[in-house]
Amino acid sequence: MKGLSLQNIARVTGGTLYGADGVMDREVTQITSDSRKVTEDCLFVAIAGERVDGHSFIPQVMEAGALCSIGEKVPEPGCGPFIKVDSSLQAVKDIAAFYLEELQIPVVGISGSVGKTSTKEMVASVLKQKYRTLKTEGNFNNELGLPLTVFRLRDEDQIAVLEMGISDFGEMTRLARIARPDTALITNIGTCHLEFLGDRDGVFRAKTEMLDFVRPEGHIVLNGDDDKLIRVKEHNGIRPVFYGLDPSNDVYADEIENLGLKGMKCRIHLDAENFSVTIPMPGIHMVMNALAGAAVGRIYGLSAEEIRRGIESIEPLQGRFHMIETERFLVIDDCYNASPATMKGSLDVLSTANGRKVAILGDMGELGENAPEMHREVGRHAAMSGLDLLICVGELSSHMAEAARQSGGPEVILEPDLTSLLSHLTGYVQNGDNILVKASHFMKFPEVVKKLTEM
Repeated sequence: MKGLSLQNIARVTGGTLYGADGVMDREVTQITSDSRKVTEDCLFVAIAGERVDGHSFIPQVMEAGALCSIGEKVPEPGCGPFIKVDSSLQAVKDIAAFYLEELQIPVVGISGSVGKTSTKEMVASVLKQKYRTLKTEGNFNNELGLPLTVFRLRDEDQIAVLEMGISDFGEMTRLARIARPDTALITNIGTCHLEFLGDRDGVFRAKTEMLDFVRPEGHIVLNGDDDKLIRVKEHNGIRPVFYGLDPSNDVYADEIENLGLKGMKCRIHLDAENFSVTIPMPGIHMVMNALAGAAVGRIYGLSAEEIRRGIESIEPLQGRFHMIETERFLVIDDCYNASPATMKGSLDVLSTANGRKVAILGDMGELGENAPEMHREVGRHAAMSGLDLLICVGELSSHMAEAARQSGGPEVILEPDLTSLLSHLTGYVQNGDNILVKASHFMKFPEVVKKLTEM
């Protein structure tokens, strides 16, 4: 890994190097905090977790071929080389920031209340039409996940698309200090993490911390249809590129055609050009994602044809409106996470399906004191979505069920928890159903998807 010699690692982390005679100039080949993923000449980062202390694995990983370990507690003699630091997590962040500087490749940093992951996938799908592109995988978007993503970069990579997720003030500053994005993209300012950020103005302040770290010659890309983000007229001398459905945006879409569960069609206007594109995933939010991808693609010199090809080749992710066709049902696996905005958007897409429509919705987390009302808001929306059956699961979702019943509409069933739902699920669904499964991650709704696909 370019520049990551043991000597440099010790220097950038402010650590003390033990037992490295003769290998101080050797570069590590990989960095991992998972003892099961140790490879020859890698650096193992020992992190003391709530249940497992990574320091206990140092003898094992050195025996397996690691070049060096780094951590907060010096191991027994004979387990070197070892770099002692005050904080393993801070060391990981310091190494990642240094490594990105060594590689000198462009970074696109993506954040927002909802749609970060699907926008990241769209931007990466577009950019890879011209560049060797590395993107964040899974939920590796926090203060440990972001550095671990950076460590996957190699000399041959030409651009990095990094998702940056936060829940409190200051987190974005710490992430952006690592990434130093050349392009910062914010999808929207919504109602996620109000438990910590207070209100949408708090969310705005926290998300836009990223803009302070954009390189002077860099770019800012914002959702111009968002009432908070449109207020950013310039930041540190950089005028944002705005995208959205409104024609006043720099990049916008019209001639929008809903193809139901098959996707969306639209015409994208980009500078003086415009082109038609078919997005192979459903929902108006995917048009917004395509516009974000087009805006970033143009910044990095892609032609309209390359951008169109990238948009049309995007592939769905598990848990992110992933449609699974079984012998009995069409299951829409959208259960990675949930917020009021994404709940309503997914219900809108389900409403376009042909046949019986069933929504299985669970609790949404981190909504603060307004959580009951936000669940009621989703319930009212569900009642107007043309559903045949709404199944609400969890304590907070009781408010969703109550509001849906009061608003009229579909049959409503309330289940107290996941275990109860799974025991009764067979009796609720019918052959030919279109079934949306969505809740916040802590509800463990992948178990619902698994049950449905095995029926």
